[in-house]
Amino acid sequence: MEQRHLGRTGLRVSRIGLGTLTWGRDTEEHDAADMLKAFWEAGGTLVDTADVYGGGEAEYLLGRLMERLVPRRDLVVSTKAGSVPYPGRRFDGSRGHLLAALDASLDRLGTDHVDLWHIHAWDAETPLEETLQALDIAVASGRARYAGVSNFCGWQLAKAATWQLAAPGTRTRLASTQMEYSLLQRGVEREVLPAALDLGVGLLPSSPLGRGVLTGKYRHGTPADSRGASEHLAPFVEPYLDDTATRIVDAVTTAADGLAVTPLQVALAWVRDRPGVTAPIVGARTAQQLTAALSVEALSLPDEICRALDDVSAPLHRYPDHDWSTL
Repeated sequence: MEQRHLGRTGLRVSRIGLGTLTWGRDTEEHDAADMLKAFWEAGGTLVDTADVYGGGEAEYLLGRLMERLVPRRDLVVSTKAGSVPYPGRRFDGSRGHLLAALDASLDRLGTDHVDLWHIHAWDAETPLEETLQALDIAVASGRARYAGVSNFCGWQLAKAATWQLAAPGTRTRLASTQMEYSLLQRGVEREVLPAALDLGVGLLPSSPLGRGVLTGKYRHGTPADSRGASEHLAPFVEPYLDDTATRIVDAVTTAADGLAVTPLQVALAWVRDRPGVTAPIVGARTAQQLTAALSVEALSLPDEICRALDDVSAPLHRYPDHDWSTL
């Protein structure tokens, strides 16, 4: 699998990442083992997790599999901290919480460092400079090799990245930002992606298959074994089952038929090759699903297909983003 530099850093990662959101909850250990082995054998390196995935079980599971199945040195392990289950508070970006969470992640993963550590989300109750100090300390102590953020909007990303660049040599450059991005969710193109491109921050798209909808599996109903049929994941899928999504999925399916490939391959190739994207994170539930996603490696979409998909999925971006002088 092709390797790409993560943002403006020397870190190289596979251009498809493996997500572990369902590990330890919907994905059992034997299925996770099959996925990790298939991913590794295909040349995949970037494995993404978080301290809250499965209540910590995803990290435990990944740690066990690295110990006995895939060499730790062959993987770029990424995890996140900052999401919390406290009543009335979803995020905690305080230095104390973040560093304690990192130590707990390292313990569950069975490693002395992660290759990439993300702040899971913006915390409006904590000064940004305190949150970013946690990144600096993590990297300076060797517990994290590189650092990034997740779910920061455009001005938040720009503020954080600029702060980190203000004192080079003493602060850690942001390597990446992880955001949802697909043909069904192109909101990052408004401000996040331009900021990331300008600041040299690599984009790691989550849900690149539109929460599974872009595979076409929901065109004629909700399969019983799908996330849409899962009690705790159905609300995650439901927003992408509207008429707008249907038109986009139909266009993806038409393109796939014309290219003799699958809708999954078309949707994944589209986001993988967007400017500024380093590696989409694929959250498969089974090895079969992952193998189907990894088959996209040989596919590059023709320009006319890309333009057609761009048109059918184009978000409404007007003032002040485009053509402000004519409004």
